[in-house]
Amino acid sequence: MSTERSARSGPEAFAARLRERERLVGYWIALDNPAGTERIAGLGYDYIGVDGQHGVLHQPGWQAAMLAVDARGHSAGVIRVPSPDPVAIGIALDTGARGVVVPMVESAEQTRTVVRACRHHPAGTRSLGGPVRAELRLGSVPAEIDDRVACIVMIETAAALDDLEAICATEGLDAVYVGPADLSAALGAKWFGDPAAADALEAALVRITDAARRYGIACGIHVMDGEGAAKRLAEGFTFATISSDITHLQQAAAAHLEAARGLGA
Repeated sequence: MSTERSARSGPEAFAARLRERERLVGYWIALDNPAGTERIAGLGYDYIGVDGQHGVLHQPGWQAAMLAVDARGHSAGVIRVPSPDPVAIGIALDTGARGVVVPMVESAEQTRTVVRACRHHPAGTRSLGGPVRAELRLGSVPAEIDDRVACIVMIETAAALDDLEAICATEGLDAVYVGPADLSAALGAKWFGDPAAADALEAALVRITDAARRYGIACGIHVMDGEGAAKRLAEGFTFATISSDITHLQQAAAAHLEAARGLGA
């Protein structure tokens, strides 16, 4: 499968490009700040990931975040739901999200439930939303909607690693996505970046990228900066999500304060 950027671009092509294992770069949103999200969505990222699990952007803010992303017409809006609960997955997709990232998936059986929650009958259990916002972006024909929505599950626990092959082989799954902090903890790290678990983490990442490639699905990872994204993409990941708005806000403010007080001199 080609890693070259397709002639297709824009939010409507996101799921297809992901499935074709094109190299995609995204950005992470943790703040409930639609104006800020709209600014970032115009920069040219392939997708904007909205954190409905750990951020301060809970369910009532998902719709506003998707509106902010869509307003610029460049990036695809993706929501990380709080859990593998099919109800949460359906709510996220009804906002018009072009994909969901589902955390704490630990088995092929759980993956099948998640995939079915992303698809309408007969492929799944998702309820047809009717004349709500998702129809404006994804249409009203169930099979066509399903084709335009990406189902992504996270690999971040020891149990998920144990069942990795079967997870990647699940019919209808579009991608696996590494949460390196939780995966590090599962491998014995006492904190994210603990050198004691560094080798085990790198070995696990090789296992995950290899399995995804063998089963023809996309493979993503969260990284702290653009350099980290370039490194992981070169290693075999097909998409990478950079840092977060809340992290960069703090970093920028701290840097300006340091410069103003001359602490860097």
